[in-house]
Amino acid sequence: MHSSAVLLIEFGSIILGLGLLGRFAARFRFSPIPLYLLAGLAFGEGGLLPLGASEEFVATGAEIGVILLLLMLGLEYTASDLVSNLKAHYPSGLVDCALNALPGAAAALLLGWGPVAAVVLAGVTWISSSGVIAKVLGDLGRVGNRETPVILSVLVLEDLAMAVYLPIVTALVAGAGLAAGSMTLAIALGVAGLVLFAAVRHGRVISRFVSSDDPEKLLLVVLGLTILVAGVAQQLQVSAAVGAFLVGIALSGEVAEGAHTLLSPLRDLFAAVFFVFFGLHTDPASIPPVLLPALALAAVTAATKIATGYWAARRAGISVKGRWRAGGALVARGEFSIVIAGLAVTAGIEPSLGPLATAYVLILVVLGPLTARYTEPLATRWTRRGEARRGTAKQVSEARTETPVAD
Repeated sequence: MHSSAVLLIEFGSIILGLGLLGRFAARFRFSPIPLYLLAGLAFGEGGLLPLGASEEFVATGAEIGVILLLLMLGLEYTASDLVSNLKAHYPSGLVDCALNALPGAAAALLLGWGPVAAVVLAGVTWISSSGVIAKVLGDLGRVGNRETPVILSVLVLEDLAMAVYLPIVTALVAGAGLAAGSMTLAIALGVAGLVLFAAVRHGRVISRFVSSDDPEKLLLVVLGLTILVAGVAQQLQVSAAVGAFLVGIALSGEVAEGAHTLLSPLRDLFAAVFFVFFGLHTDPASIPPVLLPALALAAVTAATKIATGYWAARRAGISVKGRWRAGGALVARGEFSIVIAGLAVTAGIEPSLGPLATAYVLILVVLGPLTARYTEPLATRWTRRGEARRGTAKQVSEARTETPVAD
């Protein structure tokens, strides 16, 4: 009875604290993710008030948070949307991967962490935060801008790449050999292809099976199906997150809209618990030693994300101002960077990877909204100054040419 009471007190305090932090973030119109991470650091080992009884319960809630994050992501897209985006914008996806994954991999190798950590850190620096970016676009009133579809196409390709990337990382951090890792990837690709095919051809049938006019029944069926599939996927060493993502893709139409509405509060709750859980496993004292590498990596990958958005928007025929806006909007990292780093932290492959990922996400989740707002005005100002300087230099050169030379 005593341990049960302590668990309720601790977990209730966490939820109440997260709610207050969320309200604080909403008042100042920024993402609550950094506050959730800081709360986890405060309650973890080496923090101000370490947890005891509720840590295992929080771990289960964190796992459900990852599943719901990927389910809700899948509900945003239909299978046909993913296929059409892949066909039309795959060059942008390749540029995005090359410019943003390679710095993370290079940083891990330079720090002497080995190839597995390099693959993990590559994912951390590669994937932008869809949730933060969507909120920023809404706050800035840019949802209807011409460059917004380009931004969304890059995010969709990143999300689709997760279905291939996560099984690879899962196999690597589990220490699977080449044969086992290849088998895991083959299973993941086969399952993803099968689900996409079924969703394109028979999506209405699947949605009709899940559909219900009663919100309670719809919630139970969708949630139960998602957790079941996620568990089966994890048993096959594919990744529970990928299983949840594929369930979201398979659902479409009114079912997807209804499930999205019903599950959004649950997603927000358990996602917040997930960020706290990640912070719990990061000792605050371990962050200062990796702060400089995190700052350097954040600066490099902020620039490469801006270059990615600029290139993708130019390819789509967007104006110069729109290209800079697209680049600035893609800088934020968040939930998926933490999901990827969490796999490595759980496996214990590199003690410093978790602190580095925490510091990196804290920096870019704060910097991202600022780059989205100010990249285009600053770039325009610099361009005008450069043109003015070139114009002045040209006038001086012409004046010297026209001045008669004395005998």
